[in-house]
This record gives sequence, structure tokens and C-alpha cells, in this order.
Amino acid sequence: MIEIETIASSSKGNCYKISDGKTTLMIECGLRLKQIQKAFNFELSGVLGCLISHEHSDHSKSVKQMMKAGIDCYMSEGTSEALNLYSHRLKTVKSKKSFKIGTFAIMAFDTQHDSKEPIGFLIQSGKEKILFATDTFYLKYKFKKLTHIMIECNYSKEILDKNVEDGKVSLFLKDRIVKSHFSLENLKEFFEANDLSECKEIHLLHLSNNNSNPELFKNEIQKLTGIPVYIRG
Repeated sequence: MIEIETIASSSKGNCYKISDGKTTLMIECGLRLKQIQKAFNFELSGVLGCLISHEHSDHSKSVKQMMKAGIDCYMSEGTSEALNLYSHRLKTVKSKKSFKIGTFAIMAFDTQHDSKEPIGFLIQSGKEKILFATDTFYLKYKFKKLTHIMIECNYSKEILDKNVEDGKVSLFLKDRIVKSHFSLENLKEFFEANDLSECKEIHLLHLSNNNSNPELFKNEIQKLTGIPVYIRG
């Protein structure tokens, strides 16, 4: 049975823990090492690998410390180059090429963000399949038989437009947000286009502090999908 724990999910830092009871993985290490150690009960030796979506600090802050701690870190070649990493613990992966970590079979896929080579992950253990996608303004792929979805819902167009109108968000920042993050509106279209027949739970990630409404987002997605939705910033 898959267990998902959101340790942090915001522009201040991102880190997630997933386990199938046999293998434990970390996704993103965008917090200080001490914060991550505490969240993992100071048992990082039990983590078989860390998946990193892209080079921005809120997703990769502690990557060098992770590798020094003996944890293999998986990312695209573009991300490793952007972070200037060299280590035998560095594992570069290619989009749409499968690899294994313990009992998990994983496939990376390309996403759309203002970074060098961002990726998401499709993670499978037995019949359970997790989609992880963050910091992307849309997904060009369709997925079948997902049981767990961990996906960004950064902002609402209505809230963002109101903040621009009120002078709280500049037009420059709005343009960057729209071209690099998943909106509530685009996320709804994604769910309508994909097979959710076996999905057990949806985790909304990376909500904006200023341009989102957690309760609204949760209610909207639950109403649309009929699937339990979880949010933790």
C-alpha cells in the first residue's frame, strides 16, 4: 500500500516522502538538511533515492548534502548541469526511459517550466501508480490507471487577475507564473482528459501563497473528480 507524506510544498521549499512498505523514496529536497532529517526521523539511511524535478532551489537546496549522506539523486542531465553536480551518487535519467529504485519502477517525462530540463515522474509499485508533476504550466501526456496523483495547483486565473488589478502582482510576474505553473483551470482540463477510474487520492502541490485558495481548490477538484483531495503547504 502506497503512503504519501508531504513534508513541504510551496515556493519556500518542497519535499515529499513515498513508501510502498518496502522501499522509501524522497521526491525533491528543497529544504535545509536539518529540516529533512527531522521529517525523516533522522533515518535518511532508509531512503533509497531522491527524485528531483528541476534545479530551482526550492526543489534542490540540499541535493549535495543528500549525496554526501549516501543517497542516490535522480534528475535530468540538464538539471545536473544547471546545479553543477559531480558525484557517483548522481544518476541522470532520460525522458520516457524507465529505471528502478528498489521495488519502484519509475519513468521520467518532460514538463514545461522556466528551467533547463524539467521532468515529472510516473512511479509504480505493483498495481499502484503515482503521477508526480509540479512546476509545469501544462502536461502534454495522458496517463492511464493512476491510483495516486501528486500534482501542482499553483494559482487561479481569477485570483491572479484580481491581484494584478489591485497592484499586488506585476504584469511581469504574472507572465512568468502563467508560463511556468499549473493553474486550477488547466488542472481541471487535465483531470477531464485523463483516466481517473482507479484513482484513490489526489494531492495538490505547490499552491501560491498569494494567488491560491486552498479550500476552494480542494472543493473544486473533489467536486469535479469525486476523489479525496489533500493539501498541505
